[in-house]
Amino acid sequence: MISVLLVDDHELVRAGIRRILEDVKGIKVVGEAQTGEDAVKWCRSNNVDIVLMDMNMPGIGGLEATRKILRYSPDIKVIMLTIHTENPLPAKVMQAGASGYLSKGAAPQEVINAIRAIASGQRYIGADIARQMALSQLEPEADTPLSSLSERELQIMLMITKGLKVNEIAETLNLSPKTVNSYRYRMFSKLNISGDVELTHLAIRHGIVTSEKLLNSD
Repeated sequence: MISVLLVDDHELVRAGIRRILEDVKGIKVVGEAQTGEDAVKWCRSNNVDIVLMDMNMPGIGGLEATRKILRYSPDIKVIMLTIHTENPLPAKVMQAGASGYLSKGAAPQEVINAIRAIASGQRYIGADIARQMALSQLEPEADTPLSSLSERELQIMLMITKGLKVNEIAETLNLSPKTVNSYRYRMFSKLNISGDVELTHLAIRHGIVTSEKLLNSD
């Protein structure tokens, strides 16, 4: 039996995925979490095979939660299931140790196939996302400016776009405010921008966050 933890800050999304999986032979949803922090705590106290993880949630978010889970429980497999399909996020997530990356627009059968494939030791990337990643390798000039950002910089960028202040980000990530500001200014330099508003507009323009998500972030 493949055990699955659902991690998403929207109860409706978790309920929908649970409904998809509950009648599937050999797969069982054993828990739910609505933040990255909750997912990390759950995985430290319980056994699970697969974590279906959202990217953009309150707190540390899906990328940092993936890193923390795998640091303490390397046998757990994480599948990022998110609306964010544009480069460079899929590549950064896989580099962070995730075993799979799927769009929330994926068909239910593809989610089931991904769980089974990853439980058997394979990696799985949705066909549309894999195509984008392959094209970016063939046409590097098509990469977005955000491709130059590190995993940590992308994580802090996502938190900034949710309206978190430097002190809040520092507390959440257990960093000093000075370190967070260093990451911010490094991002501004790489992207040739001057502030958080421009950073947010750039993230929206390249599909890393959506304006709809920002409206629902509170």
